Formats: sequence, C-alpha cells, structure tokens
Amino acid sequence: MLRCVKPQRIAPQTYRIYGLNGAQEVLNAGCYSINYIDIKSRSAAEKDQNISRLLSNYNSKVNILNADKFVIKYNDLRTQGIMVSFDGKIKKQLPQFDDDKDIGLLLGDQITDPQNLGQIIRTAECSGIDGLIIPDRGSAQITDSVLQVSQGAFVSLPIYNCGNVQQALQQFKNKGFWIVGVENDSSGKLWHEIDYSGKVIIVIGSEGKGIRKLVKQNCDFIATIPMQGKINSLNVSAAVSAILFERQRQISTKV
Repeated sequence: MLRCVKPQRIAPQTYRIYGLNGAQEVLNAGCYSINYIDIKSRSAAEKDQNISRLLSNYNSKVNILNADKFVIKYNDLRTQGIMVSFDGKIKKQLPQFDDDKDIGLLLGDQITDPQNLGQIIRTAECSGIDGLIIPDRGSAQITDSVLQVSQGAFVSLPIYNCGNVQQALQQFKNKGFWIVGVENDSSGKLWHEIDYSGKVIIVIGSEGKGIRKLVKQNCDFIATIPMQGKINSLNVSAAVSAILFERQRQISTKV
C-alpha cells in the first residue's frame, strides 16, 4: 500500500440508507451484512418488483410496518417506504497501483460538507473515475447523510482512506502519476486543455478555501474553469462534474 502517515484502522461500521435506489444497490451488492430492513406497508417499496425480489434473500431481516408506525419511526425522511440498516467497510486502504495501467483517481482535500461529498461520490461513479481518496483528517467522513446523497453510488465506486495527502501525492508522482489540481486561478490552464488520460490524480479543494498551499505545490498542473456570470465560483460538485466528464470525453475519443 502507499504509506500514508498514521492511517486510521478501518473497521466495519453500521449505516442506514433509505429510498429505492440506495436500498436496492446495498441489497444487491452482496458485500454488506444486513441488520434489518423496514418496509412501510402499501408503499412504493413494497410494490416495487426489484425490491421484492431482493427482499426474498433476507426474509428473516424484513419488518413490514403499518404506515403509522413507520412514520413515527422515520418521521420526515423521504424513504419511499424502505430503510436498510447494514454493517460494512465503505472506505479501503490505498492499494499500490504499481502496474502501468492507466488509472484516474479523484482526491478531495478538506471537503467538509457532507452534502458535497455525497454529490461528488455520485458524480465520480457516473463519470467512470477509478476511485475517490478521502483523507482521514480535515474532511467529511462517510456518514448516513453522505451515503444517502450518493444514491447508492458508494457501492460501485472504490473509496480510499489516506492519512497524509502530501506524502501520498509524492508517492503517486514517484509511480508515474500526473497531479492535476482544480482551482479558480487565473494562472491555471483551461480545464479542457489539460490531458487527463494516462495515470492521473485530480485534486479538488473545499469551496471556501480551495486546495491547501502545500498540497497545491505537489500539483503538476492547475486546471481552472472561467466563470462567465456574476458569481465567481462553481459549487465544488459542479466543478468536479465538468472536470471528470471532460476526462471521460478525452478517453472515449482516443479509443
């Protein structure tokens, strides 16, 4: 593994996810330990054929609750009539990435808003990026809220843990990776002029502070997305979407 400084030991944790999309992804994954599944009687979830098929694998874990009990238990959550509690490891330790295979990874530097992190996970999975790196300090961590916003994308997207970002980036560079930072910086290159193919790490920072100075110093290129309106910056998840789908466009046109 890449030797991040003092990475936290990753142990299984208990999570809850609700809604048809997220619940279906978790139940279909086969890699999580299901604690219980609460279903609201006569709800969209109970009527959904895909959910019904998956529930047949977890008969002893399924609780059918009448509408009053379900609403009392889950209050105003937009559950679509299903709540799944499960145990599992969402984050993994960074692998070696020693081979010459082209790979693209996204690294979040101090992304502290759980809503943004969940949206980034969803966008990253949809764009075909090979993994997301989340530092174990100074960043939002994996919570029920993050998983919910991701709409189940966390099941398919590898999410990696890292202790020291600067050291990890230096080790990536030693393995032949290019490091691209994304910043609202007039001295940077236009986002679509940078080559994201090959072995690349794309670094994004928080909306308020951007990429930290020491992290930015490890970047080989800075990509910038010029604003045309009166607002001078994009939401971080929107910027991620622009960069990652530009990468996907470049890769698809080279095939």
